[in-house]
Amino acid sequence: MPVLIGLGVIILFSLLQIGVISQLPLIQGRADLMLLILSAWALNERVEHAWEWTIIAGVLMSLISATPFFLPLFVYLVVTALARALRRRIWQTPLLMLLFIVLIGTLLQHGLSFVSLSIMGSRLPLQDSLTMVTLPSLLLNLLLALPVYTMITDIAGWVYPAELEV
Repeated sequence: MPVLIGLGVIILFSLLQIGVISQLPLIQGRADLMLLILSAWALNERVEHAWEWTIIAGVLMSLISATPFFLPLFVYLVVTALARALRRRIWQTPLLMLLFIVLIGTLLQHGLSFVSLSIMGSRLPLQDSLTMVTLPSLLLNLLLALPVYTMITDIAGWVYPAELEV
């Protein structure tokens, strides 16, 4: 059941990503809503199906995005692995971990995109890519991290209700 709910949530948020978030750039940078959702979902202590959500979101965003096919899937898998590893070790500060994971995920995604586009023949100046795309995207992701975390925590509480002890 949580995987089916995840499919619906991921499709809903991918539509929101395409229809609204992508139309609100800061310079040339855009927020990656799916990265934020998967980071917040993987950090939640009650979540058991983080990997399934990650694979569904990665394949869906690979189909939607103009980047090389499995790049979003790879980045989302790395972000989920990092979030799950940090959750086991430093679980007291989930918001700080979320900001760190969003920072790493955004830099990884933009770095791999830059490298793959360079290999495919695009001549992108590194300084322009950093100042006009990566840093504004990072700022947008960090600004949206807290509201997304709050929303995903509520969804996780609904999907995985707390058990009452008698």
